Amino acid sequence: MAKTTKTVWFCSDCGNESPKWEGRCPACGAWNTMVEEKITPASKSRKTDLVAKSKPVRVSEIVSEESPRIPMPSKELNRVLGGGLVPGSMVLIGGEPGIGKSTLVLQNTLSIKSRKVLYVSGEESAAQIKMRADRLGRHSESVYIVCETSLETIFEHIRTVNPDLLVVDSIQTIASDSLESPAGSVGQVRECSARLLRYAKESGVPVFVIGHINKEGSIAGPKVLEHIVDTVLQFEGDSQYMYRILRSIKNRFGSTAEIGIYEMCRQGLREVTNPSEMLLTHSDERLSGTAIGVTVEGIRPLMIEVQALVSTAAYGTPQRSVTGFDGKRMNMLLAVLEKRVGFKLTQKDVFLNIAGGLKVNDPALDLAVICAILSSNVDMVIPRSICMAGEVGLTGEIRPVTKLEQRVLEAEKLGMEEILVPKGNLKGFDKSRVNIKITEVGKVEEAFRALFG
Repeated sequence: MAKTTKTVWFCSDCGNESPKWEGRCPACGAWNTMVEEKITPASKSRKTDLVAKSKPVRVSEIVSEESPRIPMPSKELNRVLGGGLVPGSMVLIGGEPGIGKSTLVLQNTLSIKSRKVLYVSGEESAAQIKMRADRLGRHSESVYIVCETSLETIFEHIRTVNPDLLVVDSIQTIASDSLESPAGSVGQVRECSARLLRYAKESGVPVFVIGHINKEGSIAGPKVLEHIVDTVLQFEGDSQYMYRILRSIKNRFGSTAEIGIYEMCRQGLREVTNPSEMLLTHSDERLSGTAIGVTVEGIRPLMIEVQALVSTAAYGTPQRSVTGFDGKRMNMLLAVLEKRVGFKLTQKDVFLNIAGGLKVNDPALDLAVICAILSSNVDMVIPRSICMAGEVGLTGEIRPVTKLEQRVLEAEKLGMEEILVPKGNLKGFDKSRVNIKITEVGKVEEAFRALFG
């Protein structure tokens, strides 16, 4: 007798398979993540010629071949990828809807003139992609557009075009005929991504895959999708602001400490080569409640303006509003100001904002946050020529931070005259080779005296 269709349950978080529904995944422990999938006998994993031809070899016998990377038109994208696109690699780009994932990939592929590109779109029509290309002002004779959602048909187009670069937008819209489940399900995402990866490794053609994210902000689909691909890039930023950050979450061929910064404009995404100058306002008006902090995103130092507003609570319960910074950490810093320094802020509203729409998690921004809050509370102006970097502990001490030399050099490059740093954090650093005044502080009170006298 012929085998009938089998029904199994997959965990949408980790991809674990179970013969029956369970409230909690036995592999990862997540609740209510089991989804039903129907599998035909043809869709089961089977032995391939690639497995049959393989054989174990010693490490000393392996010949290492350094394949030249493919340079992308965007320098920021090259930086995040680790120097360019590796042949045969599979890159996953995720981000919120409307953040600019398709725009980033399309404007890069349209700028490649020497390589043939196949752009597979499962969400937009060819006319919509042409409208975006016209808006970007870029056209190319080597880019082929096909609107298709069937994986088998896509491979037929690949054999016909024989591209040097493949783009799939997006993986959640692609479905294989070997599975009965709809596109975007756990089984389809896993099957399609695995076959695309096998194509990339066997042919040496790099593959760009665009993925959706869920409401928690992670890549939609099974977690195995992120394990399959070679590189995972997260496109971050608020759609209401102009700045976008391309961050590497996983990279088998480079560092995950690099970021790329873009500015959304009418002609698409523009690279921001010196983001510190754009994140700082150049107003001559001296206002209280602002402080300049030096943070590090990846290995790139950035000068960021921290804005704070402290006012008497108009209602019974004081408000705490934070944008771009951790709200719980701000509450901790307010407690330090009240307990260790003696400033009473329990009956006052505190509003904090990181200018430019960026979200910062660097603890070295603590010193700038408390200085901005205090500046607004006492209505005293912090000079625009002073910046700071330091982590604040629960006892009120200024703790050392990482990559302080890069922060000092970035402050000097932008014309700052003085920088406040944790005491003892610059051991072995020759201060004579920089023209900026370095003030070392060990307590929060010392920082306040250095700023306000």
